[in-house]
Amino acid sequence: MRLASFNLLHGRSLSDGRVIAERLHDAVGLLAADVVGLQEVDRGQSRSEARDLTREVARTMDAPDWRFVPALVGTPGFDWRAAEDADDDSTDASYGCGLVSRYPVKEWHTIRLAAAKVRSPIMIPGSRQVVWLQDEPRVGLAAVVETPHGLMTLATTHLSFVPVWNGVQLRTLCRALEQLPGPRILLGDLNMPPPFPRVLSRWRSLAKAPTYPSTEPKIQLDHVLGHGDLPAVRAVETPALPVSDHRALLVELG
Repeated sequence: MRLASFNLLHGRSLSDGRVIAERLHDAVGLLAADVVGLQEVDRGQSRSEARDLTREVARTMDAPDWRFVPALVGTPGFDWRAAEDADDDSTDASYGCGLVSRYPVKEWHTIRLAAAKVRSPIMIPGSRQVVWLQDEPRVGLAAVVETPHGLMTLATTHLSFVPVWNGVQLRTLCRALEQLPGPRILLGDLNMPPPFPRVLSRWRSLAKAPTYPSTEPKIQLDHVLGHGDLPAVRAVETPALPVSDHRALLVELG
């Protein structure tokens, strides 16, 4: 069973700043994953040609079960508002997380995570420019999945870049996931390096490898955390892909 966490950067390539569907399809094909947790995902945004990127990934994987859940409605960095559950099926431009599964999904769950109330410095991908950004609301998306190893809860999220607040979000999310059937796995861009995800969540880290920046990874921001009786980890990969400023983090269980 191959599981991947992949921050898409809305499908943009750092080589030329463009969003080209074929590059996203190639990246997903290279992963060859059974379940993919997606972060920084667009739906209906002009910068990604109004595509539903989660749907694109699902089609490439030939995956029957998938879902996109917006964290915000509008355009990140411009005009937006926090998403609500009623926005899940909206046609408005939105941005959030997606989960795609080749295995049958029995239940879907959404956990909404509030934004921090302070601004924080962040480096613009592909440059050395630092800007002070307002934090955005975040979301956790979980699926109860029938896998070859039995029923599991698989989830994804993209946490705040604001230190400490992302730890609060992680603990909130993990407490919510612990109410769902185990064992459990969280795939996500947690915006914090080891050992903080393991220490704060009290879940096991299933993969240790630098994932950011994609060109020459030096720090691990993307993680796979496990809780409960899980199959053994057989392999960990961080393949270089034609889109995003992150490497995908891939874990094979068996």
